[in-house]
Amino acid sequence: MNIARPSIHSRPRTVRWNACAMVMSAGLWAAASAQAQGIYTCTDSKGRRITSDRPIVECLDREQQQLGKTGIVRQVVPPSYTADERARLEEKQRAENEIKARAAEEKRRERALLIRYPNQTVHDKERAEALAQIDEVVVAVNKREVALKQQRKEVDAEMEFYQADPSKAPFWLRRKLEDSEKQTVVQKRFLEEQAQEKQRINQRFDEELVKLRQLWSPTSAAGNTGTVKR
Repeated sequence: MNIARPSIHSRPRTVRWNACAMVMSAGLWAAASAQAQGIYTCTDSKGRRITSDRPIVECLDREQQQLGKTGIVRQVVPPSYTADERARLEEKQRAENEIKARAAEEKRRERALLIRYPNQTVHDKERAEALAQIDEVVVAVNKREVALKQQRKEVDAEMEFYQADPSKAPFWLRRKLEDSEKQTVVQKRFLEEQAQEKQRINQRFDEELVKLRQLWSPTSAAGNTGTVKR
């Protein structure tokens, strides 16, 4: 047997009134909450119009308007800092951020060094390999230099016929002499560059070794426990 439930219109007046009152109270509470919070708006130093539900950091050096729910200005919030104070604060924050970034980068490099060189044996081996590569190049260049010297002797022997007036030598012979002189200069410069490269390699490994010895020390190792993974 179905029993029809009474409609809201057939419920007692008191029940209907309480239900309506609860709905109205909830709406008023939500409106009051939004009104209390308000909306902040301002134009920053770059001419941008900014709106937020809280005081705007970019406008601490200028007035901010706090709007009500209907968009009407409820109050004007005065500047918290002058433009100079704000600039100094921003510069201080920027400097602090740079220091933190450099420190973080240094930590990253240290961890990378420890991963690459867990001990001095590995470090010494890589130094030796890097220097050996330069030495191989130098050996090849020296062989080429011997060949160039032999070619130069041949050119000089042919040029003996034109000692009185070298300009009378055939064009191909003068060109051969010029090429020989240029290649000799290039060879010499290349050997000097390889010697400088060996110096740079040794300097780099020496600087790394100073840092690594600090990182390899027991005190530093204890501080890095759990941070370096291989």
